[in-house]
Amino acid sequence: MQTPTYTAKRVAEMLGVPLRTLQAALKKDPYTAADLWELRGTLQKYPRPIGHRKQLFLNFKGGTGKTSLSSSYAYRLAELGYSVLLVDLDSQGHATKCLGFEGEDFDKTLLDVLVRKTPLTEVIQHTPLPNLDFIPSNLSMSTVDLSLMPMAGREFKLRNALREVEARYDVIVFDAPPSFGLLNLNALMATDDLFVPVLADFLSFHGLKLLFETVHSLEEDLDHMLANVFIVINAFNATFKLAKEAVEALREHYPEYLLPTVVRQCTKFAQASSEGVPVFVADPECKGAQDIEAMITEALERITRSPAREAGASRQVS
Repeated sequence: MQTPTYTAKRVAEMLGVPLRTLQAALKKDPYTAADLWELRGTLQKYPRPIGHRKQLFLNFKGGTGKTSLSSSYAYRLAELGYSVLLVDLDSQGHATKCLGFEGEDFDKTLLDVLVRKTPLTEVIQHTPLPNLDFIPSNLSMSTVDLSLMPMAGREFKLRNALREVEARYDVIVFDAPPSFGLLNLNALMATDDLFVPVLADFLSFHGLKLLFETVHSLEEDLDHMLANVFIVINAFNATFKLAKEAVEALREHYPEYLLPTVVRQCTKFAQASSEGVPVFVADPECKGAQDIEAMITEALERITRSPAREAGASRQVS
């Protein structure tokens, strides 16, 4: 990924300061991501704290646009001033590609951490954003479930490995493959907040049912309860009658978990993926970027007012 640049107006908007204040602190045209991070320190313009959170994007149903959402979500959190680690759990390495990298270019992945006991710090890679790191994935990750199978405490390998670095990051974002195996079980056991991208169709109900059944089993069998569950409607096309009906059905059946904002169908997502950049780099003004921005605002609002964050309690999924 090339180093992103920003106009003075956009940097002022992201920092929430008048243009004259920005230019008094550092006058440039354009500004780089490093400049943006430096200015946050100079002007003390950091986002509101949310603790150290681990967040998983998962749906057992494929084709929901999960990776486009998770990578753009992680990237935007970093732009907003949070320190972020994006963990690619999918052997296809699509989240890695969405950040502009090729998984095959890296010798080590999470497999080395979970199976070969490589320190996590040796696998973490850096992006042009000073506060956005990632753990790459490639086809070698396809063997991780089989490798974990005979291990003691296999469900907790990822959670234990993250202890080495979790204090460095405000948010650790996991992008998971659309399946259920030991790796995704590890991710669920490590996560605080679950994001479930769904399409506005009635097949999504079946996938949600299976996912919630799995979450229930974690609560009962492994005593792990999620703090928050967010259902995100993705690739919504308001011209389709069935899509509108599906949204209404989701609102009726999952009102507690469904985020109000829907992410509208947007060709810029496909363009961004082909260019190996998040949508906020491809076109920060497009409707898809605007919707993810709104989604972030809603999710962070729920997190910051959640009693679970303050008291260490957990919220039960029903």
